[in-house]
Amino acid sequence: MKTLDIIALVLVIIGAINWGLIGFFQFDLVAALFGSMSAVSRVVYALVGIAGLYAISFFAKDKYTDVE
Repeated sequence: MKTLDIIALVLVIIGAINWGLIGFFQFDLVAALFGSMSAVSRVVYALVGIAGLYAISFFAKDKYTDVE
């Protein structure tokens, strides 16, 4: 995996964990760590969103790399 792919995957996992916590326990981990809609938390949310969009490309990569 390329470094960018690993970073994107880690950010997507962080986002998924945060959404799971929100859904199950109504607890926003990012807001708890960095403040509700502070500059840092907004950057974290933006990076997770960008990583999610980038992760869409994983489907295309997987489709063409498994050709035998």
